[in-house]
Amino acid sequence: MRTFKVLIIVILAVCFTLNAQQTPAKKQMKTIAISGATAHLGNGSLIKNSLVVFDNGTIQYVGKMDASKLNSEIEIIDAKGKHVYPGFIIPNSTLGLIEIDAVRASDDDEEIGTWNPHIRSIIAYNTESRVVETMRPNGVLMAQITPRGGRISGTSSVVQLDAWNWEDAVVKIDDGIHMNWPNTFSRGRWWMGEEPGLKINKKYADELQELNAYFNNAKVHNIKASPGLNLPFEAMKGVFSGHQTLFIHVDDEKGIIDAINFTKQYKIENVVLVGAYEAYKQTELIKENDVSVLLRRVHSRPSKSDEDYDLPFKLAKKLVDAGVTVALEASGDMERMNSRNLPFYAGTTVAYGLDKEQALQLITLNAAKILGIDAQYGSLETGKSATLFISQGDALDMRTNQLEHAFIDGRNISLESHQTKLWKRYTEKYKDQ
Repeated sequence: MRTFKVLIIVILAVCFTLNAQQTPAKKQMKTIAISGATAHLGNGSLIKNSLVVFDNGTIQYVGKMDASKLNSEIEIIDAKGKHVYPGFIIPNSTLGLIEIDAVRASDDDEEIGTWNPHIRSIIAYNTESRVVETMRPNGVLMAQITPRGGRISGTSSVVQLDAWNWEDAVVKIDDGIHMNWPNTFSRGRWWMGEEPGLKINKKYADELQELNAYFNNAKVHNIKASPGLNLPFEAMKGVFSGHQTLFIHVDDEKGIIDAINFTKQYKIENVVLVGAYEAYKQTELIKENDVSVLLRRVHSRPSKSDEDYDLPFKLAKKLVDAGVTVALEASGDMERMNSRNLPFYAGTTVAYGLDKEQALQLITLNAAKILGIDAQYGSLETGKSATLFISQGDALDMRTNQLEHAFIDGRNISLESHQTKLWKRYTEKYKDQ
């Protein structure tokens, strides 16, 4: 019996080792130069026949190929005919919070209750997630880990996707608080005999009043330094002081107008609309108030029967043309698995009006600006983090997005995952038959 138990333990240990996350890369020890590639800077510009040099995790040079900057001590990667990009960033993500939807023990993206600004998603983030490792082969190297549920869901944090634990992963901790704006309309529940079309939310005014009461109480608590510990109210301090961003999840036009007026009432400086499906109807209001937008998943259907079938594909173009700072997010059904498609969402916006460098900004520098990490990430610029990758072709096209190397803070990370292992295994299955 003892022998049998030992055997079971050994088998489980081997299985765990085979299925575990790739070991995080070691710190960069040698200067690396990427030569000859087309460098897509992420700020709207590109450089053909470029040279990118980085050392100790920081970019030292980005520009035209210059052999005088190379020497025998530098590791040179010949990337002629290939492309180098800044690492893609996925905002408003539940990566690492849920592993398998049907397994309750692996689901930790939502807390009970309505008002949870004090809930911190970062401490639930699982760096060993096998879903997380599937992002990297497509160039998605950073994410904003975001809670769900309630009226105020909690606090998000920004991470890089190659780490031993959440402390190693953090790039910006507790960057913002996420609030779900009340719906002005709802769809009838056809499965309960209701009409399936849109209907007015008769409780909307009451829900707004409740929201105002909460913010009033939180603001008074923080301004007057009220006695006694109230963790939810204390957690709101950063939003009122401007040190944190208020991310408002809202889609409809009236909700967008009311949400912006609400933030003006409480003098909240940093505001981002998430989803913002009808933001294109209020671009002037959004721009006047310096509000940014995390646009809902591009690959989706129109919300209303009288809308253009391709409206979701055109929304980014409408907002960019209006001068709104916009980035792409991927929340919705199977959002964690679909997050690896982030570059292809950007690619679709190219087919519907944006040029490729504009589309690239939606998942690089714009996302970094919105998340407040643009001083170090989001573009290929001297002095910024060497978080970048080399692709055989256009990284916004699923046919040519084939990564050869990827680096996070200069560390040469693994691009292997359980999916790439299966792909290699089955490509060999009939090779010799």
